[in-house]
Amino acid sequence: MSNIVLARIDDRLIHGQVMTAWVQYTGGNEIVIADDKVANDPFLSAVITGAVPKHLKAEAMTLEKVADYLKKDKKFIVLAKGPEAYESLIEKGVDITEINLGGMGSKQERSKLYKNISASDSERELFKKIMAQNVHVYIQVVPNMEKVELEKAL
Repeated sequence: MSNIVLARIDDRLIHGQVMTAWVQYTGGNEIVIADDKVANDPFLSAVITGAVPKHLKAEAMTLEKVADYLKKDKKFIVLAKGPEAYESLIEKGVDITEINLGGMGSKQERSKLYKNISASDSERELFKKIMAQNVHVYIQVVPNMEKVELEKAL
């Protein structure tokens, strides 16, 4: 059984919805941000992890470090900005069975995927590659909203 209670893609990483709804829903007790850029920027890392309630531990880590760290016996909420991080973690042997797609905003190379979620062609291909490895990918902003299967939006 995986010790990851939520693997979520959200380019905002930590914000109100994640902190309240998902933490309560999943029972997660530690948040790991899987992002090389954030992990290598002490100021950015401090700002983002500072938004976490005091009873939770949160840390930004490089993808290299995350893979080993997730072997600990805790209930992890893993946050990343896009599918690239999860593809890397899966390649490193991390047991990820499902990914929640919460938010990917529009950028120049992205087009609308579903409602306010956008993805580039390369991100769409990565999602297909991840799903081909029996990883369930779904869109769900908050726990009380309906799940939408990503394959329907692709």
